[in-house]
Amino acid sequence: QVQLVESGGGLVQAGGSLRLSCAASGSIFSINTMGWYRQAPGKQRELVARITSGDSTNYADSVKGRFTISRDNAKNTVYLQMNSLKPEDTAVYYCNLQGIYYSGTSLRAFGSWGQGTQVTVSS
Repeated sequence: QVQLVESGGGLVQAGGSLRLSCAASGSIFSINTMGWYRQAPGKQRELVARITSGDSTNYADSVKGRFTISRDNAKNTVYLQMNSLKPEDTAVYYCNLQGIYYSGTSLRAFGSWGQGTQVTVSS
C-alpha cells in the first residue's frame, strides 16, 4: 500500500507564507495526479490545487496567483507554496495522490489521503 505524510502547517499572520509537503512511501510504481484539498470548519472539503504527471496544474479561483503546487517525482513528494495568506485560508489541508502500486506480482491503482495538517491564518 501507499502511505502519505504531510508536514508544514502552522500558525501565520495574514500576508505571510507557508510551504506544505506531502511525501509518499510504499510499493509505488507511478504517481499520476497529486493534489491539495482543504476543509474549513462547517464546510465541505474543496480542491485547492492539482498537478498531473505531465506537470499540468489547476487551482481554485480563490488561491490563483498566491499558491503554487509543485512535485518532485524522485522523492514522490508534492508541495504547496502558499503566499499572501488570508484568514479565509484557515483550514485543515489534505494531500491526495493517485497512481499505481505493486501488489505482489500485480499492479493496482491507488488513491490515498494524507492525515491533514492545520493551517491557521490570523488577521
